[in-house]
Amino acid sequence: MTRGATRRARPIGRRVSRRPAVAVVALLSLLLGGASLRAVRAGGSPIEHVVIIYMENHSFDNVLARLCVRDRRCDGALSGETSDGTIVPLRRADDIVPGMSHGVETQQTIINGGGMNGWDLIKGCAPDTGYSCYQGFYPEQIPTLSALARAYVISDRTFQMDPIPTFGAHLELVAAQLAGFKGEHPESSPSEQQHPDEVQAKGWGCDSNRFAPWAAAPGDPYVWPPACVPAPDGSGPVTDSPVRWVPTIMNRMDQAGLSWKIYAPQEQDEGYIWATCPYFSECLNGPQRENYLPYQDFAPAAGAGDLPNLSILLPDMDVSQHNHMSMLVGDNWLAEQVNAIMSGPDWESTAVFITYDDCGCFYDHVAPPPGLGLRVPMVIVSPYAKPRFTDSTQASYASMLAFTEHNFGLEPLWISDATAYDYANSFDYSQKPLGSIELRTRPVPARVTEWVRDHPSDPDDPT
Repeated sequence: MTRGATRRARPIGRRVSRRPAVAVVALLSLLLGGASLRAVRAGGSPIEHVVIIYMENHSFDNVLARLCVRDRRCDGALSGETSDGTIVPLRRADDIVPGMSHGVETQQTIINGGGMNGWDLIKGCAPDTGYSCYQGFYPEQIPTLSALARAYVISDRTFQMDPIPTFGAHLELVAAQLAGFKGEHPESSPSEQQHPDEVQAKGWGCDSNRFAPWAAAPGDPYVWPPACVPAPDGSGPVTDSPVRWVPTIMNRMDQAGLSWKIYAPQEQDEGYIWATCPYFSECLNGPQRENYLPYQDFAPAAGAGDLPNLSILLPDMDVSQHNHMSMLVGDNWLAEQVNAIMSGPDWESTAVFITYDDCGCFYDHVAPPPGLGLRVPMVIVSPYAKPRFTDSTQASYASMLAFTEHNFGLEPLWISDATAYDYANSFDYSQKPLGSIELRTRPVPARVTEWVRDHPSDPDDPT
């Protein structure tokens, strides 16, 4: 069967209309006080290029707390509490990131109703592991991210949109919602829906033959449709699917005649599970596919001044800082990407957002606000970012979408981005533009290279 075709099979859940939700549009209008849904572009914004770099699996305290405390700059903790009240120092982190559970139930256990003391109860962080999720990186261990954080903006109040792992976080990255999915990682086809000609493929999206829990409305029972958001005509899923089409930031950019690219791992890469474009049939199987490029293409484009208006850069496994990967290898990769931006002709009109797709799940002391997930690192880099500034306004991944929408005059996608803070306090368009800074890669110890070589990642990412 050709990729993108829809195969008829017995229904796995109640059929739902795929027409755009008119009621949602009306609700957005009410939330915005009846104003036009088209956002007003930030007055005098010089930003023509937005770059989102979405790394893997770290909390704010795990990555930036030590820098916050040293610099007296932002809200970071150096110790945490366990479920029995024990205070555990956040020890110096290992360069090889330990494996840690971070599914939906895990994150709810961690949060523990706001107590933020359930970390020792999750797989990978019990006392017999030495409380391995209670650890933090010293600035010298991640010199690139630390240098950028010190020169430009840190947001110490950016949270996951929901307490969910990678699959859901990547859906939200471009759609501002889960499209009804629970957010858990896709799995093999449940036995009652298995088809004899199905072949398990790489990835998690429309071409993967994997399924994920989905509900038509909050409180409804979950069913297991293909892990795929159909195109507007319903095509894409490998079986009949109740999942509805939802718009993405790619649609909004297309409608406005603006350019965009997703630079991400391809099907032959280990990180293909995170590529995001394959989650949406419209991106994987339609004309948008031409804007889905190998992640290696980003730095040459940035260096040549060929950045689109929106770039979403997703790393492959070995440079992602994911569990079981090297933090320094990923930091060196960040240096190469940001150096390309800073040395290219687009630097003077670019805003870069560097964040992580979920907690990993490593200790953080700040309880999430209602409706949001755990706190994650966010560093904002731009000539118009306020120098050495800490933005403590509540934000989420939807804030990056809100910034993009407001900057380019785009309509919001969902309630989350329509009401999100857009990092306005992080920028000063009237200031003298900041210059670039020197970012140097560091030698990776041989023992680290050997360890990663001898411990290949699991392509299904169970952590």
